[in-house]
Amino acid sequence: MTVIRKLKQKFGISAPRVAIHTQVAWYWRWLLLAALSGVAAAAAWLAYDFGRQYAGFDRGEADREQSALQESNRKLEGENAALRKEIAAVERQLQIELSTQGNLSGQIQALSEENALLKEDLAFFQTLMASGGEPGGISINRFRIEADALPGEYRYRLLVVQSKQRVREFHGRLQFVVDMEEGGRPTVVTIPAENDASQGYNLAFKFYQRVDGTFMLPPGAVVKRVQVRVLENGNPTPLSTQSVTLS
Repeated sequence: MTVIRKLKQKFGISAPRVAIHTQVAWYWRWLLLAALSGVAAAAAWLAYDFGRQYAGFDRGEADREQSALQESNRKLEGENAALRKEIAAVERQLQIELSTQGNLSGQIQALSEENALLKEDLAFFQTLMASGGEPGGISINRFRIEADALPGEYRYRLLVVQSKQRVREFHGRLQFVVDMEEGGRPTVVTIPAENDASQGYNLAFKFYQRVDGTFMLPPGAVVKRVQVRVLENGNPTPLSTQSVTLS
């Protein structure tokens, strides 16, 4: 009886229920999990994008606006580069024009000074021709001297004329005698010195010669008077002299 009761309890109506489950492979579980995660992410992105559009933000429109701004920025950069090149070219041209203008002003001034000298020469020669020539031969005309750019530098200008009726070519040189004060003491300087063989003071002409040059004195010297002399080669006696008082 005991054996029969145990069999009924195990296999009979009162026996415990047995559940049958289908075994699913692990990779199918992971695939299903990944699919569900993808669906959830897509739903979240759609909800996020829908929320931005609902709030007035359109990703495509923003991208188009950004592209348009980038294109406008590139155009502006190109225009700025072109303008910078044009400005540089205009500045160079302006510098060239200013330099040319300065050169032209200097040339005009030099030509004006030369024109004035030529007018003086013309008036002098006309007067000389009207008088028939001076019977002394060599003469100095329009002697000028003034301080120049450098300290102690003096510039001189003069016209040496030979006015004889029958002239031959004259050869000689200029000599300057300068009366000045140096260190409070009066002194006399001869330019050029006797042992100075400089060619800058030589004269060689038949009718006239215009002379323009400079000489140097001690920077602190105070020049009182300058006398210019014309000496003929081989003759120590001046043929003509003229003086200018400075101070």
